[in-house]
Amino acid sequence: MTSPINPIRPRILIVGGGFAGVACARRLERVLKADEADIVLVTPLDYELYLPLLPQVAAGVLTPQSVAVSLRRVLRRTRIVPGTALGVDLESRECVVRLITDQVIRGGYDIVVLAGGSVTRLFDIPGVPEHAHGMKTLAEAVAMRDHVIAQLDLADATGDRAEREARLRFVVVGGGYAGTETAAYLQRLTVAATHRYPGLRREPIEWHLVDVSPRLMPELGPRLGDKALSRLRRRGIEVSLGVSVASAGPGWVELTDGRRLPTHTLVWTAGVKASPLVASTGAKTVRGRLAVTAELTVPGHDDVFAVGDAAAVPDLAAGGDAVCPPTAQHALRQGRTAGDNVVARLRGRSLSQYRHRDLGLVVDLGGLGSVARPLGIPLSGLPAQLVTRGYHLLALPTLVARTRVATNWMLHAVAGDDFVRTGFLAGQPNTIRAMEHTDGFSTTEEVHVTADSDKPAGTQKAS
Repeated sequence: MTSPINPIRPRILIVGGGFAGVACARRLERVLKADEADIVLVTPLDYELYLPLLPQVAAGVLTPQSVAVSLRRVLRRTRIVPGTALGVDLESRECVVRLITDQVIRGGYDIVVLAGGSVTRLFDIPGVPEHAHGMKTLAEAVAMRDHVIAQLDLADATGDRAEREARLRFVVVGGGYAGTETAAYLQRLTVAATHRYPGLRREPIEWHLVDVSPRLMPELGPRLGDKALSRLRRRGIEVSLGVSVASAGPGWVELTDGRRLPTHTLVWTAGVKASPLVASTGAKTVRGRLAVTAELTVPGHDDVFAVGDAAAVPDLAAGGDAVCPPTAQHALRQGRTAGDNVVARLRGRSLSQYRHRDLGLVVDLGGLGSVARPLGIPLSGLPAQLVTRGYHLLALPTLVARTRVATNWMLHAVAGDDFVRTGFLAGQPNTIRAMEHTDGFSTTEEVHVTADSDKPAGTQKAS
């Protein structure tokens, strides 16, 4: 990231290393010649996280490395800046970045692709930020596994009946894909683990899945949604629909139906919202996401593209009145379309509109309990499991990642789990507030600073 802007070779800045940002960078590397433009990617991590498989990491089915795809392996010409974009000044074409060293720099661009992604939505419910655990990052998934096994260890060690019951009660909030798969996989983990805990073999382990929606995963349709609900309940997971959390505290969760559940585990997967980076642009938003055209550009700024969870992209396949949901499928395809449109902008060609035909939905509940709807065909049981895992293998961006995941699946099926806590985050809080860093982002006024003398202390031009 250098400034002023290179007058000879344009600089393309991609903000965010998730599905959309990496897909855009890969498309640019594939289409652009090496001397046609400089590509810069700002991301705090040096890997692309394959989010759909996080529940399996938390359950110990997959190792963390399996779902962390090295950016250095998939990107060959892109310059990676290890930091978090705090703000983007659309007028001066500059981005404020906090490096992983905490140094703040400013870098210029000719074209920017905003793919900042999303953060967990908390709804301002008392106690949730301080006591709930998230499932949005790799660190949260690893910490969740340690936390769940720690509850089994503590329950087995205590002689206090009330404490044991609270340790063996787990509450997951959110009946979407993330919450449903998290509850399904972690419940299987605890049931399997009790065989290694003689003192817990006859103790009931309670799993509660709650969601304010009247249906579980309504995107699946009534038939598959009801089938998934039935299978979860047969496993012993208590699913409460039309219910949410009223408040939470140390050792308890109160639900909106009046129940107060003693528990030390509250897992929060009740939706996401756009990254706070969006607010720094001053551009128009739709429910917190950047308003964009069907060509993925921000109105009034031909050099600004926005994709993924941070963008409200018109869903042309649904008539254009609605916006695309924040899913991995859309993020990947929007990233590729944005890459093509950036190339078209550089070469003076017309831009393409984003239009995506839904390929279907897959939900992995572990074992043979999966449900899927590929190309509109409802499946359950073994066929759904094969389709679900086949889809994930194809969606992983490298052969190495596919091999790791497939090997982990086979090894877990044969050898099972040792139920070991890593202890990497021992002594550190693993709540959403502690692990999802959403502070420090610039406001619109703060980011519109152009003179070096007016910049906040510690802010430098990138070199």
